[in-house]
Amino acid sequence: MDLDELKTHHQTEEIIMMKASTEDKTTGKFHEVKGAIKQKAGELTKNPNLEADGRAEKNAGKVQKAVGKIEKAVGA
Repeated sequence: MDLDELKTHHQTEEIIMMKASTEDKTTGKFHEVKGAIKQKAGELTKNPNLEADGRAEKNAGKVQKAVGKIEKAVGA
C-alpha cells in the first residue's frame, strides 16, 4: 500500500467513524443555511410558499444542530 492509498483509507475511516453528534450538527447547519437561502429567495420573488418552506427548513436545521450539541455534551 503506497502513501496515497494509506491517506485515502485513513480519511475514509474518519468519515465512517464520525460521531452522531458531529453529523447532526453538520447536517443541521446545512439545512439552516439551505433554509435561509430558500427564505431569502421567497422574499425576493414574493413567493410566500417558498419563504415559508425556507423558514421551516432553517428552524429544523437549528433544532437538529442543537440536538447535536446536546448529544456531544451528554457523550452520545
